[in-house]
Amino acid sequence: MAVITVVKGVRAGHQFKLGEVKKRIGRDSHCEIHLSESETSRNHAEIEWRDGQYWLRDLGSSNGTFVNDVRTTEQLLRTGDRIQIGKQLLLFTRRSRPTKPSEPGVDIVPSSSDDASQIVGRFIADSPLADQTRDWQSVNGDESLAVDAAVAMDGRSKSLWEIMYRTSLAASRTMDIDQLLNQILELIFQWIQCDRGCIMLIDTDTGELRPSCRKNRRTSAEHRMSISRTILEYVTKQGEGVLTSDAHDDARWNTSASISAGGIREAICVPMKGRYGVVGTIYIDTTTSAGKYASRDDRVFDEEHLKLLVAIGHQAALAIEDTNFYQTMMQAERLAVMGQTIATLSHHIKNIVQGLKGGGFLIEDGIKRNDLSAVQKGWRICDRNHERIESLVMDMLTMSKDRTPVRSPIDLSEVIDDVVVLAIPRAQEMHAQIEWCKPSKSECLMLDGEAIHRAILNLVTNAVDACKDREEGRVSIHLESNHDHSWVSIVDNGVGIAESDRDRIFSMFESNKGSRGTGLGLPVSLKIAQEHGGDIEVTSQVGQGTTFRFRLPRALNAVPPNETPNTVPE
Repeated sequence: MAVITVVKGVRAGHQFKLGEVKKRIGRDSHCEIHLSESETSRNHAEIEWRDGQYWLRDLGSSNGTFVNDVRTTEQLLRTGDRIQIGKQLLLFTRRSRPTKPSEPGVDIVPSSSDDASQIVGRFIADSPLADQTRDWQSVNGDESLAVDAAVAMDGRSKSLWEIMYRTSLAASRTMDIDQLLNQILELIFQWIQCDRGCIMLIDTDTGELRPSCRKNRRTSAEHRMSISRTILEYVTKQGEGVLTSDAHDDARWNTSASISAGGIREAICVPMKGRYGVVGTIYIDTTTSAGKYASRDDRVFDEEHLKLLVAIGHQAALAIEDTNFYQTMMQAERLAVMGQTIATLSHHIKNIVQGLKGGGFLIEDGIKRNDLSAVQKGWRICDRNHERIESLVMDMLTMSKDRTPVRSPIDLSEVIDDVVVLAIPRAQEMHAQIEWCKPSKSECLMLDGEAIHRAILNLVTNAVDACKDREEGRVSIHLESNHDHSWVSIVDNGVGIAESDRDRIFSMFESNKGSRGTGLGLPVSLKIAQEHGGDIEVTSQVGQGTTFRFRLPRALNAVPPNETPNTVPE
């Protein structure tokens, strides 16, 4: 499954699931990935499923489309790619089905008298490559190996550069650690003739190495791997890569049945060492016949293989540290958003509870004094706060998840009739007038009646609140349509909205009403409009008023023939 997540911008936190169909990104309401931000073109870019991959293509946008900070016209997307569109930062992630067993068959065995492995070469991960020849010679006791390795390196330098380049690409393009480790093992097996391989990561809770993935070149290989704990502890504590063999000395070269049958096990184990320490190990091994090992003509592993694996381990460790850092950062941001949400909701709930307490006190006092007017006044306060509770809960439910509208034939004029009836008491409190210019002809569409009713009520209520303390405050409602769209215009002569605030009014918990507003009304209305394929357009002048246009496409919402419109239940 592939997902586009908005990590920065007006719609931060919103996710868009990608299927195997083309999806457009832009400011237009018809775009499947809708970004309501002024620097985004109406049809900015599109994501297309092609040959099993997702491709991003710019649609001639004014400000361009950037992937990982590089402007592009067309780009293959990989997990972790950052897409910059205007001021919005999007993250592309795609998770593949795991193909490996959840717990690789690897055993870490303790040292024993039967453990015949010996370190025959080592490589310090922090030192330059050129400084390692002396260490290698001192362990092997043979300077000719260093010379042979240098000559061999000239012939395969291009191959080694290529594997390092491909390793760097794999490390930079994935945010999935399991996927990265499997890719690295695949690369190692392509370039080194090993029989088995395993990558182990250090458990941050226990400090123990845990196998994360393994690979066998032959499917008939033994089911489980046994790796010396002594070698693993040496590699992780010393931060050195080692080349080992289970041949101690020349006395082992005899005709014993065990050597002839089992051969000599060669192995390389290197640390995955990043900026802040060792995060794991890479282990590979193979079996060489005793005769070939003794002749030194056909040994599988040499110093250059050790150096190569140390470099690969370093690249992998950096990628793992970066991924862990990114996941920690995202978790911190989620917790911060959660904390902000809880704090904001607590503030509104506290105000509602105080209103209920005040109303309850008036009712109780009126009953004691047998004062019906005090009881009625207290009940009106409680009733108003009950409505605020219901409104808050419904807004939270609407914003909590994506939903498909439950459509039925609806007369939009009758929906607005009901909205006006509910909004008049609030308008009277604000000393404002509501003018509903009802058209003579009904406007019948296939809509989710309750959702549309809620969206328009939020917009009308918002317009009424904007007229507070204005002389001759007025809210006008118009219903219009053409061949393509129907729209409800809500026009007020209130305080207006500053241009710098227009990008924020549809963000959650952004409100200039103080304790009277939750900051959910406008985001809820926009979400409902977009779920119906529509949009909300805003024009405003400070001190003169604001116009909200709630627009719905007729093509998606036309009433089929022989359908009778329903009214919204009260």
